[in-house]
Amino acid sequence: MRTDIFARLDREPEPPKIEIPRMSRTRATLFGGTLAIYLAIVVAVLASSWLVTLDWKIMLFRPYQQWRQLHAFLDYFVVLGQRGPTAVMIAAWLGWRSWRQHTLRPLLVLGASLLLLNVTVGAVKLGLGRLGPHYATQIGSAELFAGGDIFPSGHTANAVVTWGILAYLATTPRARRYLSIGSSVVALGVGATTVYLGTHWLSDVLLGWVAGLLILLALPWFEPTIGRTEAAVFTVRERWRERRRTAAEPAAADPGGPWPVIVPQLPAQEGEDAGRSTVGTAHSGRNATGRNSTAQLTQPRPHATARSERTPTTPAGSRRPPRSRPVTGG
Repeated sequence: MRTDIFARLDREPEPPKIEIPRMSRTRATLFGGTLAIYLAIVVAVLASSWLVTLDWKIMLFRPYQQWRQLHAFLDYFVVLGQRGPTAVMIAAWLGWRSWRQHTLRPLLVLGASLLLLNVTVGAVKLGLGRLGPHYATQIGSAELFAGGDIFPSGHTANAVVTWGILAYLATTPRARRYLSIGSSVVALGVGATTVYLGTHWLSDVLLGWVAGLLILLALPWFEPTIGRTEAAVFTVRERWRERRRTAAEPAAADPGGPWPVIVPQLPAQEGEDAGRSTVGTAHSGRNATGRNSTAQLTQPRPHATARSERTPTTPAGSRRPPRSRPVTGG
């Protein structure tokens, strides 16, 4: 029976080969077609075409008043498109995957996609400055260059990117298929919910869907940079570990000074030797329970002598033992 399997429980078996998407001809064709649709929507809004007229018709219809029973649920559902909550949820899941598989690619892909989302969508929002339906000033107008920031819809683009990342990072075709369907449902639902609540025009949502899809299609171009970043992070980590290991080796070799040496003390033979031993014990700077006391306890005691033959203890201020007096017998 093998017992080394318990040592592998803390690590999810990594697939033999994780397929990293490349910018194939098919993907490049899809990217070009999606980019053409993106530009067509922007031109249609700039020209105040039929798309702007449709925006106003839906806005004046006021869907949130037609189906009031859905309002409470959709207020919570639209949170799935907010950047803060969704980024935290997806980052927690991808962080767990990175820890189990010992790779930083899932988190780095998420970071790269969110960076692209903020730069591209944010730049168009600020550049066109479109006002939302609740702040519109003139019926039939595109409400552009008026200081707004809703075109394209950030909720919709964020829903496409953050939930689409799960399908992009899937390691099996079956998981990729199911995650693609699930992320599409969430993204379509979030975009339709913003139109229902009246916070976005229909053209805002359409451009948000296309903008998020463009980011997912462009991610393979950034895979080499993501790989180099991961390698650099692991290199820095190994250097840091080596530095800590090198600093810990001298501490292990020198645990804090020389070992204490126990010096055995010879038994006092006569009065002067006994007096010197007593004075040394009383006036040395060490604790009475230190190493010398331990050595004395472990040695055999000398033969007991008469109390009158012992040398009296010297005064506290003197370090020199008194001269031995002749013992007077009688």
